[in-house]
Amino acid sequence: MTKYLNTLKAFICTVLITFSTVAQEHPSLILTKDGVSKIRAELGNVPLFDASLKKVKEEIDAEIALGIDTPIPKDYSGGYTHVRHKQNMFAMQQAGVLYQILEDEKYAKYVKDMLLQYEEMYKSLPLHPKTRSYARGKLFWQCLNDSNWLVYVSQAYDCIYDYLSKAERKKLENNLFRPFADHISVDSPQFYQRVHNHSTWGNAAVGMIGLVMNDKELIDRALYGIPGLDMDKSAKDDDGGFINKEGKAGFLANIEEPFSPDGYYNEGPYYQRYAMYPFLIFSEGLHNVKPELNIFEYKDGVLLKSINALLNLSDADGDFFPLNDGQKGMSYYTDALVSAVDISYYYGSQDPGLLSIAAKQNKVLLDDSGLAVALGVKNGKAIPFDKKSINLSDGPEGKQGGVGILRSKNTELVFKYASQGSSHGHYDKLSYSFYNTGNEVLQDYGLARFVNIEQKGGGNYLKENKTWAKQTIAHNTLVQNERSHYQGKYDIGSKYHPELYLYDDSNVAVQIVSAKETNAYPGTAMHRTMALIKDDSFENPFLLDILKIDSDSINQYDLPFYFIGQVIKTNFEYEVPNTLEPLGTSNGYQHLWSEGSGISTDQNTKLSWLDKGKFYTLTSASLKNDELKFVRIGANDPNFNLRREAGFIIRRKNTQNTLFISTTETHGGYSPVTESAVNSYSNIKELQVILDNEDYTAVMITTVKDITKVFIIANNNASTEATHALKIKDKNYEWSGSYYFK
Repeated sequence: MTKYLNTLKAFICTVLITFSTVAQEHPSLILTKDGVSKIRAELGNVPLFDASLKKVKEEIDAEIALGIDTPIPKDYSGGYTHVRHKQNMFAMQQAGVLYQILEDEKYAKYVKDMLLQYEEMYKSLPLHPKTRSYARGKLFWQCLNDSNWLVYVSQAYDCIYDYLSKAERKKLENNLFRPFADHISVDSPQFYQRVHNHSTWGNAAVGMIGLVMNDKELIDRALYGIPGLDMDKSAKDDDGGFINKEGKAGFLANIEEPFSPDGYYNEGPYYQRYAMYPFLIFSEGLHNVKPELNIFEYKDGVLLKSINALLNLSDADGDFFPLNDGQKGMSYYTDALVSAVDISYYYGSQDPGLLSIAAKQNKVLLDDSGLAVALGVKNGKAIPFDKKSINLSDGPEGKQGGVGILRSKNTELVFKYASQGSSHGHYDKLSYSFYNTGNEVLQDYGLARFVNIEQKGGGNYLKENKTWAKQTIAHNTLVQNERSHYQGKYDIGSKYHPELYLYDDSNVAVQIVSAKETNAYPGTAMHRTMALIKDDSFENPFLLDILKIDSDSINQYDLPFYFIGQVIKTNFEYEVPNTLEPLGTSNGYQHLWSEGSGISTDQNTKLSWLDKGKFYTLTSASLKNDELKFVRIGANDPNFNLRREAGFIIRRKNTQNTLFISTTETHGGYSPVTESAVNSYSNIKELQVILDNEDYTAVMITTVKDITKVFIIANNNASTEATHALKIKDKNYEWSGSYYFK
């Protein structure tokens, strides 16, 4: 942290020296004079850019034909006034760009007329009538959306700056832009003065309009926060997160704190995607207007690194893994990632792999970076973006856990051992999700929210997000005594994080990620090791999961598996109740229907299911009298806010120290056209624990053809240079490194 503080001090000194009141040319924020000239020279010769321009022109021409509407605000997300003002900000930004590129005055006039309507309205506009937000905006129900608006409108203003008269600019700046910037910052410090994706939007909004207006005070406020403000560090926002936890604020603090050196953003990929636009678009503006600041090199270039990290946090189809609060289906096809890919390519290493993503997105920014990407695609420079196994650290110094992603063939494992993730974090330490060819096999639920659908809670977070989605039982990880990790309390969870024990993807046949957690339940230590194994005895790579628990008390342990698909077969008997009852009363259990229950009678428990033409089998090493429960999400949910999806829980009662071992196989397939099933049975005959002590855990896997494989993990020595010698059942095992598999 010390080197970053020194970098920050040097950065501030540079800023204080270099900011001046020298007149600047326009456009200069995102588009530049030189860039516009190059774009005009290439028009008609760059297919991807030309197609993007044509689409935007058609959309804005349609908007102009509809006429300008700036209604008095009254709605939540999804309501007419909210949507209209949101559409207006996009339309103004795009019309400004069209004016610069096409030199057609109608686009500048459209922006000018709309801005003057906003100026007339804003002078007397009160706070938004909806009172839910901890920081109300004026155009929108929350300052966050007001900040969105100003980020886009700043770009429009820059594009038509010279089209406006001096008197018109003064009128807009004095009556609209400066009061707007003041409202989302000095008038709303609980929103602005902290480290959070909300504040990043606010910082970018204030900074971008400051750059256009050449207003040093606003630019400083954007970079460093509101000077001299002592915030109440115990105050909470409406997300449940604590405000300005360490007294840090401003754009630079929002780069410094949430990003790890690897580019992982602590709130998770869904909110990283959302925050990347203001991070990158403001940085692009700073680069163009104040190139001496070297913003893209700040914190060792972490903003550009973060784009690579974010792309790697997506599945085979480009959908982001729903860690923490994350809506499923959000992908790198969103406009925010179009911006991220283009800016990363142009200002970064010009990685040709990014061009293949841009080609899939089939659109580019209408600026210098978009032109560079479109030219790269045209000139055949694109190569596939290769997503490999990767371990992304969490925390500003990379020392607060992380996320490990193992990839083999068409299989992806996502293992979460990260920090709490700010106010959008979930209580799911050492949880995982599992994918095959982009399809969920064992899922993470994601968030409980219908974003921008007004009928569902105004498009905002539903209460079930706290009562279900954030609770530990909603994830594929251990629950002790039906209580969530860290008691489900943000202030406790924010103090702790798991510790990485081992990450090794050097052997494509056996890739491992392993981490320990000792604070989720005081007095209980969890150590989870997950190995993605590619072996000739198996059709596809399979997952081996070893969860070791040491506790100073006797507890009940639940280990859920949220599988996607139709149950095909089990090797145990179970009863289905005539009347459904919730599995519990709190901590998420109240939202689970108990649909079936059985008792283990064999040393292995098997569950097979079918989804999207593929068979999957979960094999678990059982103890006598393990309770086996089928559950379904949806109890105590009268408004049908939750998806009705299935889960399988292994419950172990009256136990102190224990071990959960399981494998997950992908095998065979079924065609509804030929009505044929191929390789529909598990390849594992027996899964057996052959040794478990403080130092080692050993598992033997026997296939249906009686081929045996042994996996051994050293529990307390992860050194790659350590040598080990064990004798198990009269057989000697010797190896170097942290694990053995043969």
